[in-house]
Amino acid sequence: MINSFQKTVDLLHRAMDANLIRRDVIAHNMANADVPNYKRQIVNFESELKRALDSGKTKPALELTMTDSRHIPAWRERDYRDVKPRRVLDYTTTYNNNGNNVDPEQELMGALENQMTYTLLAQAAAFEFGQVSRALR
Repeated sequence: MINSFQKTVDLLHRAMDANLIRRDVIAHNMANADVPNYKRQIVNFESELKRALDSGKTKPALELTMTDSRHIPAWRERDYRDVKPRRVLDYTTTYNNNGNNVDPEQELMGALENQMTYTLLAQAAAFEFGQVSRALR
């Protein structure tokens, strides 16, 4: 079983890694803002992480018994450590007449939000290790 400190630090580390990937995706989108038919990418991580963390809280009302190891379980708790950031293409929108859907203002706002989130996560990680440091004194 993972203790609270390990889980918190691991979640912060994973979220910071996802933000680094998101930074690269935003930079890639901005670099291709004028390329015809380019479709912007987004990073899907937080919603999948929330779904994995909530999976332990939502057991089905009726549990099925598996009588054979080859049976597929009806419900399985999802481990948050298996969630990886995914790059997803946004095919649903178009911003320019050339088929490109990169809005530079939206990308810049996303970059700013991403940087602020990364800073907040770094401060939270520093706080966690500061608490351990205080406890060891």
